[in-house]
Amino acid sequence: MRAYFPALNALGAVIALFSVVMLFPLTVSFVLDDGATLSYDFAILATFLCGSALWLSTRRGRRDLRPRDAFLLVALTWLVVPVFGALPLLGYLPGLSFTDAYFEAASGLTTTGATVLVGLDGLPVSINLWRTFLHWIGGMGVIVLMVAILPLLGIGGRQVFRAEAPGPMKESSLTPRIAETAKGLWTVYFMLTVACGLSLWLAGMPPWDALIHAFTVTGLGGFSSKDASLGSFDSVPIELVTIVFALAAGCNYATHYLALLRRNLSAYRQDPEIPWFLLTMAGTTALLTVYLIAHGAHEGPWETLRYASFHVVSIATALGLATYDYTLWPMFAQLLILFLGSFAPCSGSTGGGIKMIRAIILYKQIYREVVRSLHPGAVKPICVGGGPVPDHILLAVLGYSFMYMVSIVALTLVMVATGLDVLTAFSAVVACINNTGPGLGGVGPASNYQALSDLQIWILSFTMILGRLEIFTLLVVLTPAFWRR
Repeated sequence: MRAYFPALNALGAVIALFSVVMLFPLTVSFVLDDGATLSYDFAILATFLCGSALWLSTRRGRRDLRPRDAFLLVALTWLVVPVFGALPLLGYLPGLSFTDAYFEAASGLTTTGATVLVGLDGLPVSINLWRTFLHWIGGMGVIVLMVAILPLLGIGGRQVFRAEAPGPMKESSLTPRIAETAKGLWTVYFMLTVACGLSLWLAGMPPWDALIHAFTVTGLGGFSSKDASLGSFDSVPIELVTIVFALAAGCNYATHYLALLRRNLSAYRQDPEIPWFLLTMAGTTALLTVYLIAHGAHEGPWETLRYASFHVVSIATALGLATYDYTLWPMFAQLLILFLGSFAPCSGSTGGGIKMIRAIILYKQIYREVVRSLHPGAVKPICVGGGPVPDHILLAVLGYSFMYMVSIVALTLVMVATGLDVLTAFSAVVACINNTGPGLGGVGPASNYQALSDLQIWILSFTMILGRLEIFTLLVVLTPAFWRR
């Protein structure tokens, strides 16, 4: 057991520090006197005591984290922290079950945005703020936030960052020290959030709603303070602001950081994902608009463009906000935007799916195999960003993509076995593993996940965390080989 003390000690520190995060909604609740203050008092006390007890009981086993410790810490953090994130919800909503509260908190921290709550318009501001603040925390990753703090406690962070950071970022850091990397990314993240909140406010959104939705948009979450999501505001300026900032959040934050550091736009020109990302958005919007016009889905071309462009960006980037019940569209349109979330977001963004960089590599690998079929002797390396892709990266991408598809199929079969219809089961799994939020059928944008059974909710909770940790980080910990000494 002592072999796991380093990871458990770090976990205790993370949990204790997580209680400090709750001071923000507590302060808002106290200032607004919205009736939720006692819920935060209990949640903060319980979280701090549990985290401190775990930290103190394992402090003798402290040492610098090794790769095995990092994987265990990351998996435990994403599995355990939602328990404490659910406490304010359980305290204020006594009729809420632990299963639903855990699902809501896990959905927040994984930036999925799938909800089981109704009557959002009537909830206190601090509760809706807490739900979306979980998006903001989880957007860049609880661990990446903590690696800027844990070194102060004598806990190394580089292995943690490599285990949690999404996509090809795993193999490189922007600055020599991982804490500086984390601080740089969070600086950009904070600046983008402030800009988004101010823009939403200037576009006509009330101040508290602007802050709540700024956390959602920059975290590419999906929670809203309204049951009708962003459609409640029925505002073109608000939708345009949301599109712009969702596109920004869908890009690699490392690219944003380098552009800020260099004070020029060369980083965006050098990023191989951004042209593909923007072309995918523009091309799909044009295709969907023409398709919906041909099917008379809306009254006129401008209204069709409005709804098509918003939902292409929202679902493709894994934001998950909605302004219209797109399940009323023809099935082709529904499936098109659902599948976009599987690959459209860039690596290093707060989006989900396999990420655009992997999709690019897969496309080039398929094209290379076609060329080899015609010209067996041809030597055609796969190049991305001006350089060849090493074989170990290519194999990792192929392996991850295979496991991604296997996970979707397996989890869909499990959901169907629990009695759910195929469309709802499949779309729920895809939406959760991509951290998108709304799916199709019974979990579409006009409804939520409340009607699902407890077993189905737990399966999807696992699916969200599996997708957020990009499958292998969690699967490594679940293999028997990991636990052998």
